[in-house]
Parts: sequence; C-alpha cells; structure tokens
Amino acid sequence: MRTHVIVAVDADGIISQVVCDFCGSRHRYHSGRQRASRAAAEPIVSDRERSFPVSEVPADLEMILRRVIREESGLTPAVPADKWRGGELVLRPGTPGLQEKSWPIESFFHKVVMLRNRLRVLEQNVNALSIPEDVKVKLQAYITGCYGSLTSFNVLFADEEDRFRGSGGD
Repeated sequence: MRTHVIVAVDADGIISQVVCDFCGSRHRYHSGRQRASRAAAEPIVSDRERSFPVSEVPADLEMILRRVIREESGLTPAVPADKWRGGELVLRPGTPGLQEKSWPIESFFHKVVMLRNRLRVLEQNVNALSIPEDVKVKLQAYITGCYGSLTSFNVLFADEEDRFRGSGGD
C-alpha cells in the first residue's frame, strides 16, 4: 500500500486527483475495486467542513494549504544563504579589455530556484505519463543528471532540503 496526498476533489468532495508519496506522480485517484463503492459514498470533504467559515480556519491550516498549492504549482519558495544576501554576481571575461557583467545575486538565485521548480514539475509530468517503463526510466535519468549538474549552486541555498540532489554516485 502506497500513501498518496490528495491534491484535488470534485464539487461533491470526492477525491479526484492524488500525488504518490513513493514516486511523486500525479494521477486520478484509484480507490481499488473492493473500496470503490465506499469511496464514492464517502466524500473527502464533509458538509460541516464545507460550511466552515474561511475566517475561522486556523492559521496553521491556512499555511499548510498555501504550501500545498505552491508546491503543486511548482512555485516552492527558497531563501538564499545569509552570506549571499545583498551580494553581487560578477563575471569577468578572460580576455583583457572586455567589460565585466554583474547583477544582484538575488536575481541569479531566483533564476536557479525557477529552474529547480520547473525540473520538479517536469519530473512529476514524466512520472504521470502513460509510456513504457524503460522510456520513463531513461527520462528520469536525464532529469537526475540535470539535478546533479546543478549541485554546484547548492552553496546559494540556506536550507539543505531546497538543494539539488543528483543520483549521489548511484
């Protein structure tokens, strides 16, 4: 039995889409043959929850919902390490007499985070594809290679869980 995170319910509160915690794929909810009738009869959102005023939603629940929405849309936040804040990225050409290029590290960091987020979304989409498993594995290997190539930028991230991870020598 694998665990799944519910990401969408229909108007009746029935689970319609989940993300697999094991492989990260996003797919329609399949409750299994023996549980299908029970799942259809038991909505995930009760009438009491539907009538709960939004103004009374606990702050931590709102924070969790915002995080889930950000992560599902691929917009996960990340912060640069303190030592880089307010810094400048400078590129100096190896040829004398050519002008150097510089811009705020925060701008560069934002580009790296957006690349990371798009790779995560690409990975989820590849996992959800209905293609032969060997093709899916090959595409996953390319994505993992991209993560590995980007590990040089991990020095920019304040939190270790935000960093790129390749195959780790596997």
